[in-house]
Amino acid sequence: MTRLAGKTALITGAARGIGRAFAEAYIREGAGVAIGDINLEAAEQCAAEIGAAAFAVPLDVTDQQSIDSAVRAVEGKAGGIDILINNAALFDLAPIVDITRDSYDRLFAVNVSGTIFTTQAVARSMIARGKGGRIINMASQAGRRGEALVAIYCATKAAVVSFTQSAGLDLIRHGINVNAIAPGVVDGEHWDHVDSLFAQYENRPLGEKKRLVGEAVPYGRMGRAEDLTGMAVFLASAEAEYIVAQTYNVDGGNWMN
Repeated sequence: MTRLAGKTALITGAARGIGRAFAEAYIREGAGVAIGDINLEAAEQCAAEIGAAAFAVPLDVTDQQSIDSAVRAVEGKAGGIDILINNAALFDLAPIVDITRDSYDRLFAVNVSGTIFTTQAVARSMIARGKGGRIINMASQAGRRGEALVAIYCATKAAVVSFTQSAGLDLIRHGINVNAIAPGVVDGEHWDHVDSLFAQYENRPLGEKKRLVGEAVPYGRMGRAEDLTGMAVFLASAEAEYIVAQTYNVDGGNWMN
């Protein structure tokens, strides 16, 4: 299928994991993809492995100059940006009494400020081009609820849900649809890190938390990056034209609105 034929997407944090899965799915649907990542070498390797429709751009979402340079680079290479996925994110956890300002600052800088100011830069580009566009933010089931050890990450993802609503209502007048995806527990390198943190704070053996959360998913297993790609393609396609400011759970039944 080629639901995204002729479109160009910028995906942040796309050199690996969920971001890479999005890039691969978009290319299958006919889009060109800018692999935005703070690790340029990894982004270049990812683009080379995916194929000629992908290209790498250095992108640190905590640095405004880097964001602006990435947007200009994609404009120069492809003529403009039709789709943005704000995928770059960090995770940390700790009991409330152990949270550090450094952890707070790092997570909000990437997960919230990074999403807001990358959206702003790309929206300005889309508005100047006059062809509208799609912006997809990565929220989380953690943004739908509190979790005892995950206060800061939960707060960042709740902010992403709220920002998606506000940005969606503001930018639709320019023909820019802003929506979000809220994954549940997704297996992979990210959850290996999460599991190690839970092992530390809950005194569990490595792998136990991962096994337990997977068993608790109503679908019967943890998610995979590929489970999220259908929603990412749909929200970027013409089929989602009338969808504005929504956050969609893709989590195997973990959370119901």
